[in-house]
Amino acid sequence: MTSTTTAETPIAPPPPAGTSEVELLIGGMTCASCAARVEKKLNRMDGVTATVNYATEKAKVTYPGGVQVADLIATVVKTGYTAEEPAPPQPQPSQEAGPDRDPELAALRHRLLVSVLLAAPVVLLAMVPALQFDNWQWLSLTLAAPVVVWGGWQFHRAAWTNARHGAATMDTLVSVGTLAAFGWSLWALFFGDAGMAGMHDEFRFTVSRMDSASTIYLEVAAGVVALILLGRYLEARSKRRAGAALKALMELGAKDVAVLRGGREVRVPVASLAVGDRFVVRPGEKIATDGTVVEGASAVDASMLTGESVPVDVAVGDAVTGATVNAGGRLVVEAARVGADTQLARMARLVEDAQNGKAEVQRLADRISAVFVPVVIVIALATFGVWLGVTGDTAAAFTAAVAVLIIACPCALGLATPTALMVGTGRGAQLGILIKGPEVLESTRRVDTVVLDKTGTVTTGRMSLQEVYAAEGTDEAEVLRLAGALEHASEHPVARAIAAGAEDRVGKLPAVEHFENIPGRGVRGRVAGREVTVGRLFETVPEELALARSRAEQEGRTAVLVGWDGAARGVLAVADTVKESSAEAVRELRALGLTPVLLTGDNRAVAEAVARAVGIDSEHVIAEVLPEDKVDVVRRLQGEGRSVAMVGDGVNDAAALATADLGLAMGTGTDAAIEAGDLTLVRGDLRVAADAIRLSRRTLATIKGNLVWAFGYNVAALPLAAAGLLNPMIAGAAMAFSSVFVVTNSLRLRTFR
Repeated sequence: MTSTTTAETPIAPPPPAGTSEVELLIGGMTCASCAARVEKKLNRMDGVTATVNYATEKAKVTYPGGVQVADLIATVVKTGYTAEEPAPPQPQPSQEAGPDRDPELAALRHRLLVSVLLAAPVVLLAMVPALQFDNWQWLSLTLAAPVVVWGGWQFHRAAWTNARHGAATMDTLVSVGTLAAFGWSLWALFFGDAGMAGMHDEFRFTVSRMDSASTIYLEVAAGVVALILLGRYLEARSKRRAGAALKALMELGAKDVAVLRGGREVRVPVASLAVGDRFVVRPGEKIATDGTVVEGASAVDASMLTGESVPVDVAVGDAVTGATVNAGGRLVVEAARVGADTQLARMARLVEDAQNGKAEVQRLADRISAVFVPVVIVIALATFGVWLGVTGDTAAAFTAAVAVLIIACPCALGLATPTALMVGTGRGAQLGILIKGPEVLESTRRVDTVVLDKTGTVTTGRMSLQEVYAAEGTDEAEVLRLAGALEHASEHPVARAIAAGAEDRVGKLPAVEHFENIPGRGVRGRVAGREVTVGRLFETVPEELALARSRAEQEGRTAVLVGWDGAARGVLAVADTVKESSAEAVRELRALGLTPVLLTGDNRAVAEAVARAVGIDSEHVIAEVLPEDKVDVVRRLQGEGRSVAMVGDGVNDAAALATADLGLAMGTGTDAAIEAGDLTLVRGDLRVAADAIRLSRRTLATIKGNLVWAFGYNVAALPLAAAGLLNPMIAGAAMAFSSVFVVTNSLRLRTFR
């Protein structure tokens, strides 16, 4: 029987010695400039390293022993924002996401609807002169005032808070622009000619000379507030959708469980489960937590956790994973890990860590956002001065300056990377692909060679004893008994196959004394009073055994010599089967432009037999490599100018995974390999490696597309506004659209297959 994925997923590396790490929820951020300010203030504290993510509204902070969490929170508060430690994630009943279920989103939606209803008539009256009746301007003022004051209150409040701290953000631009337009209109209405009955105004898409005393900008003030509120609302909805995969991951777990207490089933919340508790899982129920089957047999559907659509058979002794579904018979499971230690919790933590990280391109965007707003204000003042000096028209100069203030949008820069990363890593988690961090994405674009460890990666890793050959005068059962006993003490896949085959054929095996493992060569120890050796440790081999070994190797099997008291006595032939999906996976990797290389410690004949089965050229087979030499192979390939990806699952692959430009760890492998990898493939299917590289490349391409748009938008829009080619209201619409475009573009990653 095979089991479901049993490996623990990796967790983030611990902070440096002498320091602690905390995640803070940051409130009050309205644009990328806000995130840059909070990050800058935290990093100014002695020994503190902070990363603030605008999209996730979280700060990941590493701080020394002399600093308290309260000090970090106080620093954020002094900067003009709020901060708190998040509550531990708890699975909640799955609900349909929607504005009415999120108080913050519902409040923003209410403010948006009221503002749109009031602003729409103001914009129509300004844009269509035929609708302008006597004293229409006073109706516009009545409708526009609550939009500017109440609808735009969050912008004004944030701008004032930032001003008190000597800073300027996107809210500063919106607040100054809309209040300036509203203030100009009030002056023109009460002290100029704009308040006279019969006054008519014309809507202009560009700046032109006009009478400043009779010009009002109420449609600009109200329209821009409504448009930016619309952009904020759509952005907020999209950001929540972007993080939905992580939320869905946390909601996968069971809510309650039938625990066996005194021979009776007692229904209790999952949170009260303890390690060692035995619980019942009926057909159709979710397995409450990670554990081992102690009674029953069934098929388990792990598709929601690994992306694997085919249920996996489990029986007594097999490990099962929490949140997977029992698709067959009744199971009794003993809890092995609970709470934050479960695979589901570790997966969620890894995905969240990746989403909170920043790629190098994002750090560049953050640096630009930090200085962007002050630069825009300077450009706006310069625009006003140049227009006034050239035309002498105050109203035209004012219009151009307001357009500059409103068109500028560092938000798109701040959202470009994190939203794509949130969607990409979330979608990866749904498909059983865990991306450790944003820097991994850059590596996937560069790799041109993929090194595949044979055992457990290309093959099943579940070897079985195929043939036993005993030398003349030697009892075959004795060869099996002594070799099986010695190999029972080893964890190597070949050793496990020999031990299992020996137990099946000769029964109970004797104990081993003085066991010694010689990496890459074999094992030895004392069994039943004899010094037994298994592996490549014999100086001379009888001809009949050499021929038996050669024949087995030509058939693609692993031949192991067995002997005792210094002489070789037999050959054991062990075979590992190639995974059904490996040949297709190799074809997919080739289609991505990668050259597959098979790497193994097995002999050349076995390696080439496997390579032929999956479609790898013989010149790209590297065999008979000792575990410690795998790193040297990776370095040699890198020395040839190749960018190397490594796929592996064993302890002996960990160093090579860490050395490679991109490490892909099979989630069915050891913790050491998983910790060393950059990408973790939750299920043991090599095809997922190709999926992981495609998803990572698609995510990186989306990030770069977002940044090209965000940079290009600002580079093109600011000169147009300064040149007087944009009405401020059109500028507001374009600004709102830019952020929505970036988030919507990122959401396309949800359709990745």
